[in-house]
Amino acid sequence: MSPETVNPSTKICPTCGTRLAENAARCLVCGTEFTPVLEPKKSAGVSASRMPEITLSLPAALGLMVLLLAIGAVLVFGAIRVTGARLPAQANGPTATITPTPTQTFTPTMAATNTPVPTDTPLPPFEYTVGPNDTCLGIAAQFNVSLNSIIILNNLSTQCILAVGQKIKVPYPTATPPPAPTSTPEPAQATLQACEKVIITVQQNDTLSSISANYNVPPDAIKSYNSLSTDTVFLGMKLIIPLCERAPTPGPTPTPTVPPPYPAVNLLLPPDGASFTLANDSITLQWASIGTLRENEAYIVTIEDVTEGEGRRLVDYVRDTKYIVPLSFRPKDSRPHIFRWWVSTVRQTGTDAQGQPIWASAGANSIQRVFSWQGVAPDGTPQP
Repeated sequence: MSPETVNPSTKICPTCGTRLAENAARCLVCGTEFTPVLEPKKSAGVSASRMPEITLSLPAALGLMVLLLAIGAVLVFGAIRVTGARLPAQANGPTATITPTPTQTFTPTMAATNTPVPTDTPLPPFEYTVGPNDTCLGIAAQFNVSLNSIIILNNLSTQCILAVGQKIKVPYPTATPPPAPTSTPEPAQATLQACEKVIITVQQNDTLSSISANYNVPPDAIKSYNSLSTDTVFLGMKLIIPLCERAPTPGPTPTPTVPPPYPAVNLLLPPDGASFTLANDSITLQWASIGTLRENEAYIVTIEDVTEGEGRRLVDYVRDTKYIVPLSFRPKDSRPHIFRWWVSTVRQTGTDAQGQPIWASAGANSIQRVFSWQGVAPDGTPQP
């Protein structure tokens, strides 16, 4: 017998073994009811939608992370400060006092103020009586002022017509500022600077005596110029040889070294344009010293009466830095006279046949200053 073939579209009753239709709900033989078996339905596959992907490089991701951390730190710090400022005081504890940060105040610095330089106060004009043959141009030349200053000061016409006996105003000459004082070396320092020198290096077997004989300079002079306390010199030492100290050689007498000329003398008093009258017993001229004068040197003082002309001049020699104008040199009339003066240095170079010293210029002339002197000299005053 061949085995029974089971139809896949039928089913067998589990109680009696009867073959039944596949969809039978009850066995026809034994009456057993079948419970329908539901097979799970195959559901169609559902594919969920995918989120968009963002791809970042490693440096960008690190930078974004640092930025987020910084923003978070700032927010946390701000929240802590706001919360700390609004915290209520503790009931049983010390009250925290918030001390404001002091604000730095900058003190303004006072700017340096330049000290005003004093200026000369101009003297008021003096009155002049027009005499015969006087003209505006002649008066201006006589008092060393400009023609326009006389015309403007007296409201005259451009022709400047004057009448004898007319009183006009004449301004004083404009004061000339003195030059800045210069540094003048002392005579000893000037002589030292004028001395010709040479610097040598001590060689092998050199001694002070051999160097002195080689340059014909006394050993004491070499020691003095080099501040040596002994006659010992060393190899490689630098020595100053003063050639101006050479011993005289047989023959004609050498020409002495002429000192350098002195600078211009700086005048001090009286100020330029000063005015004097007979009430002033004397007029003293003063100037700054140019240093200690040598035995054969002096200051030469020159004073001339501009009003009288070139014929009235006073020249004198002094060794002091001041000179008193003789009373005999003051004006002989009532007109104000203008005097011009200057100072220079001279050096005596010999004597003439009468035994008078012969002077030569030893420096530049100073600037010229003027002063006015008004009054009549008394009769019988001896002339200088």
